Amino acid sequence: MTSSADESTLKDEIARLEAELSLVRSQLQLISSSTPSEPDEPAPPPPKTLLPSHPLLLLSDSALPLGSFAFSSGLESYLAHHPNTPGNTLAAERFHHFLSLTLTSLATSTLPYLIAAYTKPPNLQDLDAELDACTLCPVARRASVAQGRALLTLWDRALGSEAGPSEAATALSNFSQAMKTPNSRLDDAENIALSGHFAPVWAAVTCALGISLHSSAYTFLFSHAKAVVSAAVRASVMGPYKAQEVLASGWLRGKIEGVMGANWERKVEEAGQGVVMCDLWIGRHELLYSRIFNS
Repeated sequence: MTSSADESTLKDEIARLEAELSLVRSQLQLISSSTPSEPDEPAPPPPKTLLPSHPLLLLSDSALPLGSFAFSSGLESYLAHHPNTPGNTLAAERFHHFLSLTLTSLATSTLPYLIAAYTKPPNLQDLDAELDACTLCPVARRASVAQGRALLTLWDRALGSEAGPSEAATALSNFSQAMKTPNSRLDDAENIALSGHFAPVWAAVTCALGISLHSSAYTFLFSHAKAVVSAAVRASVMGPYKAQEVLASGWLRGKIEGVMGANWERKVEEAGQGVVMCDLWIGRHELLYSRIFNS
């Protein structure tokens, strides 16, 4: 009898406590609904060190007005000297072979000048004159000068105002002024006309904009690869999706890093054409019966 009474008492106590708990919960819900919720704090901005370089993104844009689309870097001549077999079997391996050769050629002949102009911007005029003297193929010279002068104009009209004072900015200002003085340089020591080759001007511009040397060199070579791949699309060697596959491939990344590593310590005095056939293909471009590119 006693145990039965105790059990009944406990059940009554549990029921009372559950009722009180339910009442407290309803009061809490009422308070929560009447109190405005605290707004979520905005996410903190990412560290500046993790943000991509704005000038680098600008210079890597395919729409940069340098006229690179007008040049095939010898691809059109290469295709003309290697006609397709029946069934259009030129395909990827032949194009990859050419792309590998042209990247090697660019790295051995111009990368040392890019590195030298970046590390010693005051020598920009001398390096431009030396590169001009060492560029034996007139067609390749015209392509380099056309893009270099276009980049220099872009610097004068758009990019220079965003760069702070630096040795590179001063060198570019002096170089631009010397280019406007016919058959003369600012120092006028040797009275040598400047040409405005692409690689040294690119180096000075990227240095003035605060882009690292490694990023400058890699983007220079990658932009060359993009121009060649774009020329391949317009020459009907491949379609646009295949072109993006080539640009996104680990093969291209490894090739660029490989030629950079092989020529990183090469001095200007050691620079030269590492793939003679590239000069021959580019030089014979003007002899083609019909052509769609300037080189």
